[in-house]
Amino acid sequence: MQTIQDITGALGSLLIAVSRAIEKRSFTGVAVDSRQVQPGHLFIALPGEHRDGHEFIDDAISRGATGIITQQPPPSDMPQEVSFFRVGNTLTALQRLAAYWRGKHRVKVVGITGSVGKTTCKEITAAVLSSAYKVLKSEANLNTEIGLPLSLLQLRPEHERVVLEMGMYGPGEIRLLCQIARPQIGVVANVGPVHLERLGTLEAIAAAKAELVESLPPDGWAILNGDDIQVAAMADRTSARVALFGESPQCSVRGAVLSTSGLEGITFRLTCDNESEDISAPLPGRHNLYNALAAAAVGLADGLSLQEVAAALAAAEVPLRLRTFAGPKGSTILDDTYNASPTSMLAALDLLAELPGRHLALLGDMLELGSFEEEGHRLVGERAAQTTNFLYTLGERGQLIGEAAKAAGHQNVQLLSSKEKAAATIRETLSEGDHLLVKASRLMALETVIEELTG
Repeated sequence: MQTIQDITGALGSLLIAVSRAIEKRSFTGVAVDSRQVQPGHLFIALPGEHRDGHEFIDDAISRGATGIITQQPPPSDMPQEVSFFRVGNTLTALQRLAAYWRGKHRVKVVGITGSVGKTTCKEITAAVLSSAYKVLKSEANLNTEIGLPLSLLQLRPEHERVVLEMGMYGPGEIRLLCQIARPQIGVVANVGPVHLERLGTLEAIAAAKAELVESLPPDGWAILNGDDIQVAAMADRTSARVALFGESPQCSVRGAVLSTSGLEGITFRLTCDNESEDISAPLPGRHNLYNALAAAAVGLADGLSLQEVAAALAAAEVPLRLRTFAGPKGSTILDDTYNASPTSMLAALDLLAELPGRHLALLGDMLELGSFEEEGHRLVGERAAQTTNFLYTLGERGQLIGEAAKAAGHQNVQLLSSKEKAAATIRETLSEGDHLLVKASRLMALETVIEELTG
C-alpha cells in the first residue's frame, strides 16, 4: 500500500500543491482508468490523445478513490475525505511514483524486449522463475511508459522477482523504462522490421532495443538471441555478463527441436555446460523454441539448475495470443488477429503447416513496415504458397501477399474485396478437419470475420 508519505516523497519537487493529505492514509492501489478504480485507490488523471483523465475525476471518486493526482486545482466542492496532489505533469508523477516504489523493494527485475513475441517470452520466463520464487509479472502487454509503472506499483513485500515486458516506438523509450524499473537481467528476443516506418532502419530498431542491455549493471545478465545477428552484436554494448541462447554452436544455452505436435506443443533438447535435458513443452510451433530458450537462460542465470528449468518448462501453463475456435462443418479456426509482422506471419504459417488436414489462411495488411513493406508482404506470400491449400487475402497490402503466392505457383488464391465476401467464400470452402489461420495487423479487425464464421 502506498502512503501519503510515499506519494510526497516520490513526487518531491514535482508537487505544486497538496490538499487534504491525511497523515495516516494509505492507498490500496493505483489506477489511471476510472472504470478500474476500487475503494481506497489513488487515481492519476492522465491527459490522453482522445480523452483527458481529468474528465473522469468525479467518476473515480464515486467509485471510491480516496486520492487524486491531477494537473488541475481540485474543485471547491470535492469531498473532504479525498486527498489531492497537484503536479505539473501527471505522467511524470506516475513514473516517479513507480520508480520510488520499486526502490523500496529488495527484488530482482527482469526486463524483456524484442520485435515480436515479447508477451509470450515474458509469460514463459515468469513461469520458469515462479517454480522457485514469488513472481510479479506485467499483465497482458502492459509494456509502455504507462503500463510498466502500473505493473511496478503492484509490488508487494512478498515478491522476490519481477518480470516486465518493455515495448517501444522510438529511441529513448526503453531507456526511460529501465530508469524506472532498474532491471538486473535483460532479455532481447529478436530484432525485426516492426515499427520500421517510424525508425527507418533495422539498425535503428536494434539501437533502440539495445537500450535495455546498456542499462544493466555490471553484475547483471544480458540474455541475447545468439542466432539474430543484430541481437548478438549487443554483447559489445553492455557492461553486464552475457549469455547467448539459440540453436547455433556459439550459444551457451542451446536448443534443438526433436518433434512438433502442432497445437499441443514441441519436444526439444535443452543443452548448457555439456548437460542436456529433453523437454516436452505445451508451446505450439517451432518458433516458441526461442522463447523457451530465453526463459531457460534467465532461469539458469538466476541460479536454477538445468533440471529445475526443464521441469518448469514442461509444466508451464502459458496464456497465448493464438486462440482456437470450432469453425463451420467440423473445421478449426486459428485466431491470431491480435497483430502481425512478417516474422510472426511466417511463424503462424509454419505452425499451420504442422497441423493435420487441409490448411487455409485469411491474411491481411501488415502495417508500419516502412521500406520493408513490399518485401515483407511478398515473403509472406511465398511462404503461404508452401504451407496453405487455400489462401485468401484482404487489403491493399494483403493483395501483395496473394500476388506473391500466385507467382510462387499457388493454384488456389483469392484476393477478396470485403470481410463479408471473405466470410462467405471461406464458409463455402471449409470442410471437416480443415484448419483456417486468420491473421493481419490489428487495425484490419479480422476478428469480425471469425465472429461471422462462428456465429
